[in-house]
Amino acid sequence: MPRQWIIPDIHGYLETTRALIEYQIRPSSDDIIYFLGDYIDRGPDSKGVLDYLMSLNARGIRSRFLKGNHEEFFVETWKADQDIGSFLGFRKTNPKAVDWFRYGGKDTVKSFGVKRICDIEQKYIDWVEQLEYYIVVDNFVLVHAGLNFMIEDVFEDRYTMLWAKDFDCIPSKVGGRKVIHGHTPVSHEFIFETVNTNHYDFIDLDNGVYFKGQKGFGHLMALEINEMILLAQPSLDD
Repeated sequence: MPRQWIIPDIHGYLETTRALIEYQIRPSSDDIIYFLGDYIDRGPDSKGVLDYLMSLNARGIRSRFLKGNHEEFFVETWKADQDIGSFLGFRKTNPKAVDWFRYGGKDTVKSFGVKRICDIEQKYIDWVEQLEYYIVVDNFVLVHAGLNFMIEDVFEDRYTMLWAKDFDCIPSKVGGRKVIHGHTPVSHEFIFETVNTNHYDFIDLDNGVYFKGQKGFGHLMALEINEMILLAQPSLDD
């Protein structure tokens, strides 16, 4: 049976991602990898991560990609920067860029080798804009952050899918499925418990790859959902 892997928040950690996929997962042409979003910001090589992910399907590594809140922030900031004018020869400040930089955007711009986000190539924006918001696969719903179970159709609230920090699952609203998400870093011990017990209606796979040196954190995780195999790749990026 083809394996089905899920990888959460990468955040610009290219070498860590590469090691997890190519040395631990080692996907066959029949396997598929689902990515939960937040590919950019905070880490040293967001451009490298995007280039790598954008190449996977062409290389025969079947992949599907969700959008994270950092991708949404990235696109909104890029678009806003296209409309920023200048005054007396000085380019005006983009308020969105100021906010984005506080959450790792400055590292992303640096990885592209440009000074302003508006100088990043259109192809990256186009790729991000076609990302999915959720995926239903077997007994699971995959989403970046969470779902709004307070409304009738949980799949109508895209804001919650990207930004939720806390939510209470009602499995009956998603066909009895368990929610698998990232976005909110939790300890390795908690991830292991949600994967290996039936105490929770969700699995949070985000271990905070950028939390290097913090006990129980700092790994990029991968979960194979047929056999519930959990992998942890320590950070390899500076």
